[in-house]
Amino acid sequence: MAPDSVRVLIVASNPVQYAAPQFRGYAADERLDLTVAYCSLQGAEEAHDADFDATFAWDVPLLDSYRWQLVANRSLRPSVLGAFGLVNPGLWSMIGRDRFDVVVSLIGYRSVSSWITIAAAKLRGVPLVLTLDAHVVRSADGKSWKVPVKRVVLPSIYRLADAIFAPSSRTVSYVRELGIDTPIFLTPYVVDSAFFRSGAAAADRGAVRRDWGVPGGAFVALFAGKFAQWKRPSDVLDAVARVPATYAVFAGDGPLRKALERHARELGVADRVRFLGFVPQSRLPEVYAAADVLMVPSAYEAFGLVVNEMFAAGHPAIVSDACGSAGDLVRDEETGFVVEVGDIEGYARALRSLSSDPDLAARLGKAAADRLDSWGPDQNREAVVEASRALAGR
Repeated sequence: MAPDSVRVLIVASNPVQYAAPQFRGYAADERLDLTVAYCSLQGAEEAHDADFDATFAWDVPLLDSYRWQLVANRSLRPSVLGAFGLVNPGLWSMIGRDRFDVVVSLIGYRSVSSWITIAAAKLRGVPLVLTLDAHVVRSADGKSWKVPVKRVVLPSIYRLADAIFAPSSRTVSYVRELGIDTPIFLTPYVVDSAFFRSGAAAADRGAVRRDWGVPGGAFVALFAGKFAQWKRPSDVLDAVARVPATYAVFAGDGPLRKALERHARELGVADRVRFLGFVPQSRLPEVYAAADVLMVPSAYEAFGLVVNEMFAAGHPAIVSDACGSAGDLVRDEETGFVVEVGDIEGYARALRSLSSDPDLAARLGKAAADRLDSWGPDQNREAVVEASRALAGR
């Protein structure tokens, strides 16, 4: 490491497939001296995911090529969710002992370990960065009582930080609308674009479609993610039902699986719908390559990193206006389409435009791929380095 490199501690709940490539990039940058403190190894170790309704460990490297440490979780009911699922008292001594220049907390404010991290950084006088990815005050679960509480509580919490990392322009605006005047840095939400780009380029689109039982020339709309109510996967079926000859492919799983299968039969489109089940990370690039457009109809979506993945494969996306990627990545009729939540005819209209005009689909797909040239891992790393150096006084 360079003599003036900034010693950064990132506190993370557990290894995830999106963050690990970023951590490797930070570790390779001589301007940073990175340590990642994990409160759990869920993801790198096999565990049950209730939203996917599946037990798995990610099949890509999550712990390679950067320095990390597991901090023991003393919770009586260990979980990466819930207020008492993460209780990692070792964070207190770690922050006090190791003389970090900056502490970045990726674990929000809901767990015991969140507050151990905040308290330790404040007591030791270490610049503290808090992160958030919300872009609207309403909650994903739709509980209205949370809105006034958030408007009062969130500014008090985030003013404890010396800086805020926000992954989208919409989050930056949201922070300011809440009246939080803490310095804020836009750190773009990204994926390992090169992994998805190269994987999609190497994929045999025809062979993948044959495995799906989908005609080579058919237009395919892809849903990739958990079958959760707030992601509104049934909207994909409703839209596809209005566009003859279009297929819907679902890569994912969850409690809604049987309801979706039943809905497809009720709509009379079961012969144009494919359920792939949970798809390992290593096989996702071929799924994106074999589809034509991604659909993200969520009632709330912090960002929607599947959009980045689809863009890397060279295809556009149709997203709801509740997705954080709308604006930064998905721009209407430029890299895809942005549709009001629940507007089935709006989704269908976008599908008709793309399926009936291959030139339009190709143009939007190229623009989508090009957009990642200025919204990728390099831009994320530079933003983190700039913020860390500023906070450390380098």
